[in-house]
Amino acid sequence: MKAYLILEDGTVFEGEHIGAEKEVISEIVFNTSMAGYPEVLTDPSYAGQAVCMTYPLIGNYGVCRADLESGRAWPDAFIVREMSRVASNFRCDVTLPEYLAEQGIPGLQGIDTRALTRILRERGTMNGCITTREYNGTELEELLKRVKAYTCGRVVDKVTCDKAYEVKGADALPDSTAFMTVNELNGKGLKIALLDFGTKSNIARSLAARGCDVTVYPAHTPASEILSGGYDGIMLSNGPGDPKENTEIIAEVKKLYESDVTIFAICLGHQLMALATGADTHKLKYGHRGGNHPVKDLDTGKVYISSQNHGYVVDTDALNANVAVPAFVNVNDGTNEGLKYTGKNIFTVQFHPESCPGPRDSGDLFDKFIGMIKEAKNA
Repeated sequence: MKAYLILEDGTVFEGEHIGAEKEVISEIVFNTSMAGYPEVLTDPSYAGQAVCMTYPLIGNYGVCRADLESGRAWPDAFIVREMSRVASNFRCDVTLPEYLAEQGIPGLQGIDTRALTRILRERGTMNGCITTREYNGTELEELLKRVKAYTCGRVVDKVTCDKAYEVKGADALPDSTAFMTVNELNGKGLKIALLDFGTKSNIARSLAARGCDVTVYPAHTPASEILSGGYDGIMLSNGPGDPKENTEIIAEVKKLYESDVTIFAICLGHQLMALATGADTHKLKYGHRGGNHPVKDLDTGKVYISSQNHGYVVDTDALNANVAVPAFVNVNDGTNEGLKYTGKNIFTVQFHPESCPGPRDSGDLFDKFIGMIKEAKNA
């Protein structure tokens, strides 16, 4: 069956329908990862977006449910050059086409994904419609109006958990995290609160693999509830959408900042902490999404290859050095990739040290977080 991607500027790509049969309007973004599509599909940070994979063949190892980053797929649609309908992998539970249909995710294959990516890089991220219907004339004009008007909306409310739950230390980890190598359970006995703005499962797993007992809280949990829980540290997770939309959450994050608890924030959590302390954010032209982004630690000069998925960044020009200073920078475009907070036991990063998919270069930042907690407890 034919399918079409119609961009808000009127550009039309014709391909073949895959997945669920339905029409969607969404923000079109691209991901440069060569592998890890199951984790991409189940990353809540993609809520409200349709993902184009730049690697030409996707689906060749199927989908292993133990590797998924959440309980469902989140993108509005999935776009690939070629979809493998055969999965060669002894761990495979279901093929990718079957998984897309099961999850109600529509998409298309057979389009020139390199051409689409160049359009998004040169003209900036834009909205689009994925459909099996052929639009012409007045109908097309009306569709383009709807496409241009689309916004992701308050997607954090959509992806956060309904109620708090616990992830206990290393002995409770699923088999899928056997790849994680932790030299010692350096977080054993520590209690961590993780605020879920759209968290990937591997954030809690990374802490549990180090022996920490993690309690995951819904995004709108009052700071007073977190601070009264006797936690040794607090984590703010990744998540989707424009950080400035989360005004109520930002107010609660401000209260967490004003406490003396050690805090580590990732991606959206990094942006929310910056906004809570007087900094500003802006939208990138086409975002950072993939597993090959170099970031430099400004303290050590070390460069990590990082996994990233974000469309917004913190403005370093709006930083007050008495509050926070840059800690990491993107080597490609010079944008901010992390902050350390002056006089506070708080550091934040824009990239994903829990990776999955992606390199594990920066996984030791979880050990840094644990080290900061222990140092504060012993002070």
